[in-house]
Amino acid sequence: MEQQDGLVVCQGLTKRYGSHLALDGLDLTIGRGRFVGLLGPNGSGKTTTIKLMCGLLQPTSGTVRIDGAAPGVHTHSVVSYLPDRAYLNDWMRVTELLNFFADFFADFDRVKANDMLAALAIDPLARLKTLSKGTKEKVQLILTMSRRAQLYILDEPIAGVDPAARDYILSTILANYSEDASVLLSTHLIADIERVLDEVIFLKNGALVLHEGVDTIREQHGKSVDTLFREVFAC
Repeated sequence: MEQQDGLVVCQGLTKRYGSHLALDGLDLTIGRGRFVGLLGPNGSGKTTTIKLMCGLLQPTSGTVRIDGAAPGVHTHSVVSYLPDRAYLNDWMRVTELLNFFADFFADFDRVKANDMLAALAIDPLARLKTLSKGTKEKVQLILTMSRRAQLYILDEPIAGVDPAARDYILSTILANYSEDASVLLSTHLIADIERVLDEVIFLKNGALVLHEGVDTIREQHGKSVDTLFREVFAC
């Protein structure tokens, strides 16, 4: 799927761990103002791709550029990343986490964060260690989406959240990124997010299988993204 003025551009992006090829020559362009699903089974290369984009891993070969720059100081200022694992200090109060993010990120919107906490009935004075796993994940998502970033990279943001809260969380994501920003969301819960996606990326064994618009998939294949995914990956 070709796009001009790519916010994210990967060229021949490859990552090896010894003899294991985790990502195999990925060529990929993601434009601005897009909601993109990064999809694939376990071991397909999704998290490796995300970590390379965030500068947490170095490629074996190839390049990745975000807003025209290799991962580094500039990209850290335009990318808001939500990892798939808890990373916040349990002893901190929610409001202290907001203070930390506000000090660390110039684009952090404290008013927006407080509004989302109130909407989810999360006590800002609560210590993280007293919250349920699902509520902790909501706090992490709020912190991530309260930045005025150009690219939001969300690794399994709804995996530990009860189904009743998923619609609200997806609505929160949609409502809190600007029209010239993009969201790259990795998940196994395809049916839950399909309605919000503009395009999808299928990875299998570290290789790109498909990068296509959701409307095109429905028109050309006559099926949902979830159905096509199950056929491609036989699951």
